[in-house]
Amino acid sequence: MGLPQIHGARARDVWRRLGAVTDPELDEPVTDMGFVERLEVSRGGEVEIDFRLPTYWCSPNFAFLMADGIRRAAAAPGWVRGVRVRLMDHCFADRVNDAVNGARPFETVFAELTEGADLTEVRDTFREKAFLRRQEAVILGLKAMGWTHGQITAMTLAELDAQKLTQPEAAAQRPRYREILVEDGLACLPGDPAFVTWHGDAIAPEEMGDHLMRLRALRINMEFNGAMCRGLAATRYKEVDRSGEEPELIDFILGRVPPREPRDSPAHPG
Repeated sequence: MGLPQIHGARARDVWRRLGAVTDPELDEPVTDMGFVERLEVSRGGEVEIDFRLPTYWCSPNFAFLMADGIRRAAAAPGWVRGVRVRLMDHCFADRVNDAVNGARPFETVFAELTEGADLTEVRDTFREKAFLRRQEAVILGLKAMGWTHGQITAMTLAELDAQKLTQPEAAAQRPRYREILVEDGLACLPGDPAFVTWHGDAIAPEEMGDHLMRLRALRINMEFNGAMCRGLAATRYKEVDRSGEEPELIDFILGRVPPREPRDSPAHPG
């Protein structure tokens, strides 16, 4: 899906904030996935955003979470006077749009699908997946620099902040990983362990190998889903990403998904 033309400082401000809104299942920004079709900001501070998803039948709870995230991100700047979000080309578009723009909860609009339950459990599940995927990227970045499992499990939040990560993926994911650590109370003080389980438990050095295997399985599953989404979007909207930056379905079929962990690691400087 193509990207909208972004003009003006205010529109660029909103676009930057939309980069923090992710597809909940993939933990990839909706801007990177090409979901945002149109972004317009009026002189009076009114923001309008159109977005579309890879398929007509994408789960309504996913669609709602993204629409709600887009609305919240766009409404964050102090100069914004109103936000209108429009989900396009989706079987539940009208209901999702009415709910998000009318500040109505998902469980009210989709009562027949939720049996009165809200999206808290769904949000928590995706939050955990995002945490673990980001954690793996940072750990692999440290391993690429020569850090041992014992050194990584003993690292504090302050020490993590001080590291100059050389791998682009690790450097990009560190602030995103740290965000969840702090916001969810998993590590708040400089001396707190930087790497813990989703439940806040310490990871022993001898457990790191198995822990990384679980993280790799989770990441491959998320990457497969991402490749499927991009493939469906390319077919539906006749737009194909040839950048080669992300694995495609054929990569999974042929078993050539990169492992992410570097084969050669320079000696740890310390």
